[in-house]
Amino acid sequence: MKLGKTTKCERESHKQTLTHPFPPSPSFPLFSFSLHSSQTHISKMQTLTLLVVVALTIAGGFSRAAVAGNTNSVYSPCSDTRIQRSDGFTFGIAFSSRASFFLNQTVLLSPCDRRLTLAAMNSQLSVFRPKIDEISLLSINTSSFFPDNYGGYMVAFAGRKYAARSPPAFIANSTYTVTSFTLVMEFQKGRLQNLFWKRDGCASCKGNSNFVCLNKQDCAIRTPSCKGRGGTVDCSLGIQLAFSGTDKHLAVLNSWYEVENMKQYSLYGLYSNLKSSLTSQFNNFF
Repeated sequence: MKLGKTTKCERESHKQTLTHPFPPSPSFPLFSFSLHSSQTHISKMQTLTLLVVVALTIAGGFSRAAVAGNTNSVYSPCSDTRIQRSDGFTFGIAFSSRASFFLNQTVLLSPCDRRLTLAAMNSQLSVFRPKIDEISLLSINTSSFFPDNYGGYMVAFAGRKYAARSPPAFIANSTYTVTSFTLVMEFQKGRLQNLFWKRDGCASCKGNSNFVCLNKQDCAIRTPSCKGRGGTVDCSLGIQLAFSGTDKHLAVLNSWYEVENMKQYSLYGLYSNLKSSLTSQFNNFF
């Protein structure tokens, strides 16, 4: 097993028709993504400062062609695209209250849909561009961002006509904070069809008195134990990302099966040092 190098941001289903997604942004500067208030409702949401994506590559685990390059020139999380292996893929994660992601408290919509009123709420947005079919850790420094101050839930999303969105996932309230998640992106013929959160049933924290098992599925830290909340624990949000399905050439995306075979929770120990390192680099950089 070997660690891939930290990547630089590239410059270059739930099928649901959206009424007003924001237009593509031409570039993503390193560490951050900005939206201007002159765009659509979602652009008014405050944006988070992001840590760079760290990719973990399982040596020999994937059959992708190593020489393949990026062919995806779509950079907006609210635009449609079809991907192949090794492409960059842009998606967003919105942070808000659980109810804010539903229309009339019944229909879950994409955060790109202007029928949601996220812009008028206490919401935030992150945008990531990982490489297709690489196991990646997405990390957000939480030294100044506390998810419970923004509703405590998150939804991952991408696409316009083919709008895919994950179910809302609980992150934090004033009592508990969940710091580790696994997000799987499912593609069919290169088109994103679904995003879903995979739980390990608290297997990753079994027997660890520092964690609490919430609803028999998520390992949580007591929020008062987190840095900035009176404690000393780094509660930075980490999302392990993997892929399944097929790309536009019908090549199978294998990274989720690699994670599953390795017992997904075992990777968090490996990632923990990377998270600490990235957090330190981030604080020094800014």
